[in-house]
Amino acid sequence: MTKPPHRGGSGRSRTGPGGSPSGRPPRARTGPRNTARDAAERAAGLVVSNRAPFGRDRSDAAPWERDEAPARAPAGATAAKPASSRPASSKSPSSKSLSFKSPSSKPRAERPRSGPPTEEPARGPSEDRPPRRPRREERPETDGAPRPRRAAGTGEPEGKTRSPEAKPPTRRALREATAEALATGVQTLEVTADEAGMRIDRFLSARFPQLPFTRIQSLVRKGELRVNGKRAKAADRVEPGASVRVPPLSLEARPPAPNSPRAEGDLAFLRSLILYEDQDMMVLNKPFGLAVQGGSGTTRHVDGLLEAMRDKDGQKPRLVHRLDKDTAGCLIIAKTRLAAATLAKTFRSRAARKIYWALAAGVPKVRQGRISTYLAKEEVGDADARMRVAKHGDEGASHALTYYALVDQAGQKLAWLSLKPVTGRTHQLRAHAAHIGHPLVGDPKYFDIENWELPGGIQNRLHLLARRIVIPHPRTAKPVDVTAPLPPHMVQSWNLLGFDAARYDPIVEAPEA
Repeated sequence: MTKPPHRGGSGRSRTGPGGSPSGRPPRARTGPRNTARDAAERAAGLVVSNRAPFGRDRSDAAPWERDEAPARAPAGATAAKPASSRPASSKSPSSKSLSFKSPSSKPRAERPRSGPPTEEPARGPSEDRPPRRPRREERPETDGAPRPRRAAGTGEPEGKTRSPEAKPPTRRALREATAEALATGVQTLEVTADEAGMRIDRFLSARFPQLPFTRIQSLVRKGELRVNGKRAKAADRVEPGASVRVPPLSLEARPPAPNSPRAEGDLAFLRSLILYEDQDMMVLNKPFGLAVQGGSGTTRHVDGLLEAMRDKDGQKPRLVHRLDKDTAGCLIIAKTRLAAATLAKTFRSRAARKIYWALAAGVPKVRQGRISTYLAKEEVGDADARMRVAKHGDEGASHALTYYALVDQAGQKLAWLSLKPVTGRTHQLRAHAAHIGHPLVGDPKYFDIENWELPGGIQNRLHLLARRIVIPHPRTAKPVDVTAPLPPHMVQSWNLLGFDAARYDPIVEAPEA
């Protein structure tokens, strides 16, 4: 009994000569199988450009997933087929032997179609075979790198968000962005140990350098700041662990300081003025005519020059006391917040010892003396107004105490005075010298002697020098003793009058209070 013919109507066995389902000799494999599983993996992006799947080691990948592709014959040549020991038609169509293969084992195009069987002529090794079109996974990449996967829902490659030339944001930009992000609502700030003792307005100025100081003063004046739940005043000082409530702020990002020649020149200029420096503080030799802080018509001052010393965290050195614009000599600068708070407390407690040198008109009859008065401004509200000797109880009057000593003299015309201020009032030394009848040479505010002529060779500049300062170190409490040299115009006067700067100074014998 013979098997009924195939549904296609050929009536022949599905197994052709040589054991091939299509009736042709088996062809040697030259690449990976193109199965449904392979297509699914390629669609999911697990196999890209004949390389190992993502997340797997290359050594664990299959041979067709590595870069080493199987060797192929050159174009126009075919590999020789092994000769079969069986005859071409050893089996009849009625043979009982059947061979079943999975439908996916061969492409549909290779399955036998209905119709009479066709005999394929044998090809010799020298005959040309048309080149096979490479499969998709075998096609070479244009740049030699795996093709990037596309992000879901977009037409852009995954992970391609910026060009390779784009640089990451700088630390300064991150700080400014953080400050702007924080200033979006009510904030509660906690005072740290190094901020202890700072005035509330200075505390906010240090925390928000982008905020104008006038805006901070307005917040304090309107009572919008709370310290531990209570309204803060301008004179209040913060303590460690205190809670400061700040209303919503609108901050403007501080532009990065450019490395301009002017900034580099300011830094070099400040470096040339340093008399003493450590990690917490430094002492500058402030020159004559340079203001400490800005004001109306003053564009160049020490506080502005300190911008050139701003560190990578955006903090710049801080002033802890002041000198008049025309006074030269020792000026202390704090380099940290803790040092600034400690040094400011030292000045308030009068623990710093200061000695000034001056050239006065005339010679005091008492070679060493004590000047104790009350001083008040002649015009209240004018920061640059003259100070007058006042009485106890007068509006704005403050007590001022100064010790002086005569170091040397030039006849009865000029006197070299050494001054030790115990208090630190505005224009204290200049006002006290004028009060005892010996104003300082070159003082445009307090020199009021009529018909007095300046000796030849002496410049009409204020002859006042912050000669020496002794102050406890803000961290170690050890005394820091710094001496400033005479400015050029005073050097000229000392040489002309025959004064010796190395002469003994009797002011060291004066009391401290």
